[in-house]
Amino acid sequence: MALILNILSPRRLGKLIANTPELINNMDKKATWDRFYTENSKATNFKNFEWFFGFDAIRDFILPMLHSQHNSDVLHVLDMGCGTSALGPCIYRYSPWPVHVTCADISAIAVRLMQEHTETKALQPQNTSSKLDFLELDCTHLHKHFGSESLDLILDKGTIDALLRSREGGAKASQVLKQCLKVLRDSGSLLQFSDEDPDARMLWLEKEGQEPGMMVADVGVQEVGELRGVTYYCYQVTAHPVAQ
Repeated sequence: MALILNILSPRRLGKLIANTPELINNMDKKATWDRFYTENSKATNFKNFEWFFGFDAIRDFILPMLHSQHNSDVLHVLDMGCGTSALGPCIYRYSPWPVHVTCADISAIAVRLMQEHTETKALQPQNTSSKLDFLELDCTHLHKHFGSESLDLILDKGTIDALLRSREGGAKASQVLKQCLKVLRDSGSLLQFSDEDPDARMLWLEKEGQEPGMMVADVGVQEVGELRGVTYYCYQVTAHPVAQ
């Protein structure tokens, strides 16, 4: 699959934010992202900011997943750490099956910008039963907000990558992963898009996604594609209770 649209790896994020290592080191902080989106909101025309790439590059991963999980109910999809990406709104717009898409971010500024933009664009879903929400939320508290087994699909396009690359974000990254697996239904999955090599990321996901005696994480991986010398992967994570 050829990657298209905008591209931004975490290694390049520093140049876009302010060219300072200090900001990269603090990508786990709310203040960092409030500052980033405040600066970017000063432009005359709103433009979606895409971490890695946009919806079209991963449409063939997401829509088949929705199809495989489709039943008589509305599927609940979470775009975790949405920022001002068009990913969530595009799922809402293009899914032929009814979906309730929640775009959540720790930055209230990002959430406000997306709400204003989608209201201005007046997006119409392909399925009239679909719904789109924006939510200010620290994703280390997913379980507190959504509750157990309440989501069908969680999308992580750079959020855990940002936590892992920040100075104090390792523990938060592990917490977010565990929270994701708690709020997913039995048939649900976490799709994580990253430029980290499978040899490293799969081991981390398997290790951090388990709770001894209670839960084990199954991890699969597919290559998304390569652009400008960087290869991107889609990691699919599901959780299963440990047989007693």
